[in-house]
Amino acid sequence: MLPAPMGLADVSRNAVHVLPAGELARKLAQGRPLRVKLGIDVTSPHIHVGRAIPLQRMAAFQRAGHLGVLIIGDYTTRIGDPSGRSSERPLLTDGEIDANARTYVEQAFQIIDRDRTEVHYNGEWLAKLDFAEVVRLTRTITVSRLLERDDFSKRMAEQAPISVSELLYPLLQAYDSVAVRADVELGGTDQLYNLLAGRDVMSAYGLEPQVCLTTPLLLGTDGRKMSSSYGNYIGLSEAPEEQFGKSMRISDDALPEYYRLVMESDEGRPAGDPMAAKLRLARFIVERSHGAEAADRAEAHFTRVVREGQAPDDVPEHPLPAGDPVHLPALLVDLLGIPSRAEARRLIAQGGVKLDGRVVSAIDVGRAELAGKLLQAGKRKFIRFTP
Repeated sequence: MLPAPMGLADVSRNAVHVLPAGELARKLAQGRPLRVKLGIDVTSPHIHVGRAIPLQRMAAFQRAGHLGVLIIGDYTTRIGDPSGRSSERPLLTDGEIDANARTYVEQAFQIIDRDRTEVHYNGEWLAKLDFAEVVRLTRTITVSRLLERDDFSKRMAEQAPISVSELLYPLLQAYDSVAVRADVELGGTDQLYNLLAGRDVMSAYGLEPQVCLTTPLLLGTDGRKMSSSYGNYIGLSEAPEEQFGKSMRISDDALPEYYRLVMESDEGRPAGDPMAAKLRLARFIVERSHGAEAADRAEAHFTRVVREGQAPDDVPEHPLPAGDPVHLPALLVDLLGIPSRAEARRLIAQGGVKLDGRVVSAIDVGRAELAGKLLQAGKRKFIRFTP
């Protein structure tokens, strides 16, 4: 028995597409729990706040009494989704995919209701398809229809390569909808083609086609589309201080979209000065992932380290590294989480690395120079070397 129904506007809040027109209202009027699907490929260790926007819609459906069907794309990640890509997506190793997949479910449960969620890994069914079944799947759609999608048509016009595996990707995502008998599929606007392909494939398998509901794509901290590939994201599983600091780097112009899409605020453009509005947003993001106490600590850390330029109270300590001289880029990668040595060298060249407050410009540093010193990378990463 469903609880008192939420209106169509509640479950479709912030939606860009709800297709076909009128179909979601018809399904909601059936008075049964709908199976609301969202698939997430495990392309990085983090679900970011942009990818969490469809999860927020799943949570709204759950509050209305429907069932969330979360699909972790452990199998489809091994192929690579071409959506929004101008070239083939680099593939992760099996170990990277498995490590990422293990974390995604708990991250998603920060947003959605654990008790009203059915979780699947699409390797459960895709890995079992024999070649004859794959051929049957390919007969549900034409090559000309596949090449209609913007990603492929642009690459065709530019004579850029398109692999057969990329052509298969929308069909495999669509088969997920067959496997779980989805009533509704959620996704960002870049997923619209894949969601519509799911309708065609479901019909070919004798099932009632799903409703397609898309949500906007969120801008990242650098003004481009939020993406794990760009490194401009705020991850749901990142440390509170990291989430808070990244949230404060969002441009003033992007704030209304964050209030509308992430906070689902009704106030329109955030009232007050941008700094106060960003503080509210940062607290919301941290509190949703880690709780109110963590948000308090993250705000205090931001005030002390970034706004006042001081070191945090709880700087981790580490023994002096071996070797003399010490290669600073390697140290920044190993101890302070800088993504790569190339990024570490850029940070040094830009004056973003300091020892006891003094800018370090050298790539190699004498071991004795580090003894007892505070090493800082950027505004929020610190470590002190014990003599």
